[in-house]
Amino acid sequence: MRCLFFITFLVLHHNTMGCNDLIHLSCKKAAASDPNLSYNFCVSSLEAIPKSHGADLEQLVALTLNFTISNATSINSTISKLLLDKKFDEYAKECLQDCLELYSDAVPTLQEAVGAFKAKDYGKANIEISAAMDASSTCEDGFMDKKGEVYPLKRENDNFSQLNVISLAFINTLGH
Repeated sequence: MRCLFFITFLVLHHNTMGCNDLIHLSCKKAAASDPNLSYNFCVSSLEAIPKSHGADLEQLVALTLNFTISNATSINSTISKLLLDKKFDEYAKECLQDCLELYSDAVPTLQEAVGAFKAKDYGKANIEISAAMDASSTCEDGFMDKKGEVYPLKRENDNFSQLNVISLAFINTLGH
């Protein structure tokens, strides 16, 4: 009985390590290829997705893209709430409105990327992901145009950008 338990433990432990190894290895390679990508963010983001455990690299890309779409949708919701907040002046509200439009456009663009990725058109997928990723930098730039303006979406924008970089890096690995 102990022998059966030990063998079961080894098999389960080996399978779990294999799943996490792919995430860690892929994130390490991705972070090494792009200085804007945080290895820790990559690992923690992927490990937070239950379906990532046991996924191959193609599945990790699909999961990351879908997670990024959810992230953009969540950011839209956050922006909508911020637009109702009285503490923001007219300039900040205009910036937030621009951000809302940018992130609203990012969702269908990322959905196009998913379709291109599924069709194994990695070049088109990269173009769509890069276009969607511009939402974060363009949104931030609007706030930076006015000296002293508070940028309320820094963390959300950074996370969105990181998720896109993960997808791009993983797709580039598949394309080579």
